[in-house]
Amino acid sequence: MKNKILTVVCVLFGIMMLNSGLNKFFNFMPMPEMSEEMMQVMGGFMVIKWIFPLVAMVEIIAGILIAIPKTRALGAIVILPVMVGIVIHHAVHDVETIGISLVLFGINIWAIVANWHKYLFLIK
Repeated sequence: MKNKILTVVCVLFGIMMLNSGLNKFFNFMPMPEMSEEMMQVMGGFMVIKWIFPLVAMVEIIAGILIAIPKTRALGAIVILPVMVGIVIHHAVHDVETIGISLVLFGINIWAIVANWHKYLFLIK
């Protein structure tokens, strides 16, 4: 039962990451109203022209990998640095909306813990 719940949650997580990555390329979802501080942060990201395409590609690839049970362990590790960045960004710049990022981060950690046995060979 626990594996079925994890599978459903990871498929939803993967779809959200895929959607987020594709949105960075195609801009099909409107941007929410941003504060002055957020405008400065986003302006900084725009100066570094390669950062959004890189994050988008990682989100797309990891979203697909985490949605497939056979490749879930790889997808969970690939998306982890992006999720850490999202949580830190919300904690520092946008505390009001940190809730969804913490939920997604928790799902990512759950997927890693559930597949811990697949990572053991890396540390032996």
